[in-house]
Amino acid sequence: MEKTKPFENVAPSLQLVVQQFQQRYDGPCRVFRAPGRVNLIGEHTDYNDGFVMPAALDSYTYVAAGVRLDHKISVHSVDFEETVDVDLESVAPGPTGHWSDYPRGVAALLFARRAISAGANLVIKGEVPIGAGLSSSAAIEVATAVSLLAIAGTDLGRREIASICQRAEHEFAGTKCGIMDQFVSAFGQANHALFLDCRSLGFDTLPLPSGVRIVICNSMVKHELAGGEYNLRRADCEAGVRLLQRHLPDIRALRDVNEAQLQRFSAEIPERIYRRCRHVISENARTLEAAAALRSGDLSRFGELMFASHDGLRDDYEVSCPELDLLVELARGGEGVFGARMTGGGFGGCTVNLVKAEAVGQFQTRLSQGYQTATGIQPAIYVCAASDGAGEVDVHPA
Repeated sequence: MEKTKPFENVAPSLQLVVQQFQQRYDGPCRVFRAPGRVNLIGEHTDYNDGFVMPAALDSYTYVAAGVRLDHKISVHSVDFEETVDVDLESVAPGPTGHWSDYPRGVAALLFARRAISAGANLVIKGEVPIGAGLSSSAAIEVATAVSLLAIAGTDLGRREIASICQRAEHEFAGTKCGIMDQFVSAFGQANHALFLDCRSLGFDTLPLPSGVRIVICNSMVKHELAGGEYNLRRADCEAGVRLLQRHLPDIRALRDVNEAQLQRFSAEIPERIYRRCRHVISENARTLEAAAALRSGDLSRFGELMFASHDGLRDDYEVSCPELDLLVELARGGEGVFGARMTGGGFGGCTVNLVKAEAVGQFQTRLSQGYQTATGIQPAIYVCAASDGAGEVDVHPA
């Protein structure tokens, strides 16, 4: 069979996955992609049945996928220059710390529920920075899921895809994440934020004003605490719920508690757990108010809530770090800056900033120079647009 000829005017990552697939595997391929995400507000609320407001980014993971007739998945990572083979009949859960945990987990769960009945050849290329808090893991998971389902001719629906990908991260990567990352990677809408109720999975799309830009500043650091501390924060929240249920037996999660109730029973809650709960409860309230502010076009109030969110993450949830705090302080009070906060799990990674379009250049210069002067590190700064969620990509655009 004649190989597809090289093509032009497509994303470099798209070109790479097709070319590498053709070099490594026989037969045709189809290409799919899923975006990373930035969370505008609502941090560490998703696994507490709360509210979040992410946006899918115009930075993707691409997967070229071709069918196999056996029960093996062959996955090649362009970024890691490594190929891993997985036997779907004998794959076991549990994290190995390897990049392949994500596609391995997704494929294993799809095979176990008979959504796919055969293997596949996959080539993966990511654009989402790894370890930056922009959910490169969810982009890999969702891109893998949509590609495997499409070549198998199976349609599970996007909610089910998000749920399976979340399970894969729990059971195969060992991170007890909420549903937000996988959900927005599947459901994202161009030029919109997604206001998501993480309990009901009901959502609303909120238009982002055309004169505003989402600017992400990567601190270029990732502290070693990040992985284990995430699961510890979740455990603290669950402990808080158990203590509060002594007086509020009908609550299921911190989503069901208000600040007055938390204060009323504070004497019976250890100080650390109290602060964890206070962040989540106040962050849910901020996210609801932020959605109302965005609907009414009140970007000044939206920005104030972003700064307040960061303060809670720094002081009560203790998932920030000096580098993130510095980036937020450099942004605070800057011309054309509405708001800034850390985004993602914390302990490094990125801040998200809402900036007037005409002020972006000045903003980039000020943050870059100030951060480098203070730390000796050159930050990476991305001016982003909100994108659509996962889907198939035309390999031969007109």
